[in-house]
Amino acid sequence: MRTKLEPREAQFQVKFYKIQYPASAYRFPRETLIKQSRFDDKHIHVELTDGRVVSVPLRWIPTLDNAAPEEREKYELSRDRTMLIWDPEKCAINDELRITDYMGPNNNSNHDMDRGLDTRRRPANRRSRNTTRIQLRKNNVKRALTASNKKKNHRMRVH
Repeated sequence: MRTKLEPREAQFQVKFYKIQYPASAYRFPRETLIKQSRFDDKHIHVELTDGRVVSVPLRWIPTLDNAAPEEREKYELSRDRTMLIWDPEKCAINDELRITDYMGPNNNSNHDMDRGLDTRRRPANRRSRNTTRIQLRKNNVKRALTASNKKKNHRMRVH
């Protein structure tokens, strides 16, 4: 059984609203700098210079979660104001907290991106890190030599 479908005209009502503020009136953060931080039983609350407050569960950071509340307060700000640092010579905690690591999965540090640094985790021991660097250098040299040889061979064939 076939039925003939008749096209219906959709009834849309368009409303226009007055734009109260231009786009230039909105502020978007350009940097992530720490102003101060405080702790409660379950979180560290980091206030940023642009007014944002980032709350990170202490259970995400075992060294802070297992530390005494008075030890957590013995941190220092890094010179560039992007990290909280606990010095083991001044307290029972030996850790660093980089605030950009807790700003979301796709957020890379402004400073790391400017310097061209890779923010992925590095191998734990020094030997494997050096081996990785040496291997990368060897691969880069091989690629450069291969590209150079291809150009030479191409020149030889052309002439």
